[in-house]
Amino acid sequence: HVQLAVSGGGLVRAGWSLCLACAASGSIFSINVMGWYRQAPGKQRELVAAITSGGGTNYADFVKGRFTISRGGAKNTVYLQMNSLKPEDTAVYYCNYRRGNSYYSPGDSWGQGTQVTVSS
Repeated sequence: HVQLAVSGGGLVRAGWSLCLACAASGSIFSINVMGWYRQAPGKQRELVAAITSGGGTNYADFVKGRFTISRGGAKNTVYLQMNSLKPEDTAVYYCNYRRGNSYYSPGDSWGQGTQVTVSS
């Protein structure tokens, strides 16, 4: 079982930046993928970005060039640096952990959602 502690989120203006952080603890496997998903009102949850334990990354087209996912810190921590935020980025953002190497579907471990609201 893996626990995910999430920090970040908030209300910002369009064009501003925000950084989310997710710290994993528990039974963490060496080979894993951590990612960020988001869900806007009335929409399905969608992948934003993911990163493997080897450092490989995968981004949704709508955030390429604006968002950066990375690993770092003393703990198993993943960050999502969000730049040039747009109103359409408004959503609840979720951290996810998956054992293995797959970018394309989430694992069963989810962090608490954090609201990101971008105003114009």
